[in-house]
Amino acid sequence: MNAASGFRLALIALALAASGALAQAPQGDATTSPPPLVERALSPDVAFARNLAIIRADLLMADALVKERDWFDARPHVNFPREEIYGAIRGDLKTYKTPQFDGALRDLAHAVAARSVKLYDRASQKVHAALIAADFGLQARQKDWARFTLDVAAAALADAADEYDDAVANGRIVRAVGYQSARGIVFETDRMVESVAKDVGARNPDAWQAIRGNLMRLKDVFASIAAPKEPRADSASVRALVTQTAALMRGVR
Repeated sequence: MNAASGFRLALIALALAASGALAQAPQGDATTSPPPLVERALSPDVAFARNLAIIRADLLMADALVKERDWFDARPHVNFPREEIYGAIRGDLKTYKTPQFDGALRDLAHAVAARSVKLYDRASQKVHAALIAADFGLQARQKDWARFTLDVAAAALADAADEYDDAVANGRIVRAVGYQSARGIVFETDRMVESVAKDVGARNPDAWQAIRGNLMRLKDVFASIAAPKEPRADSASVRALVTQTAALMRGVR
């Protein structure tokens, strides 16, 4: 067996294991959790970009909820970036040639509290303009943008499993915000991966198909914007699929 064949077989095994985990696992919280993994430390660039991805994930959910005029559920998704993430990246914004946007985040939260679509759209445009500037700052520092994007996507995706763990208990969704946060991360990860699809697919078609298939399975778990009463997969199955997908992303060269 040559090296390429061996790698293809490994990818097939991962994909089949992921599919089986979601298809066969009982609904509800698992009685046992998978053993913890020792994650490699993130580089400063990946750590910064991962925080941007989490901000975008929350804003993705806020956008969807505001569109449905669900102002109550949108509130935590506009508050979290300002309250929990912005302080961690504030000092790095200059490095990545990114304007300060805490005021825009504050305006976004005020718009949701005021239930104003007009104010929300105005503040959202300012936040996204800053995030795009950060993307350009990161791109200027990377020799391999596709490889970097996959590393960031893998780092962000791990948070989806943590959020889903908090959301599910005793076969029920008990924390809607955790479900929605996990959903935002999964869909933002999918957007990131799709943005480099051509490059990744050319480098390693087998890995690309496996990654794409796993993300489709994860998106199916989070098909609804509103948190369902019963989860479509238990937390152990979702964590296993997240772990496998992240490993595939990190394995692309």
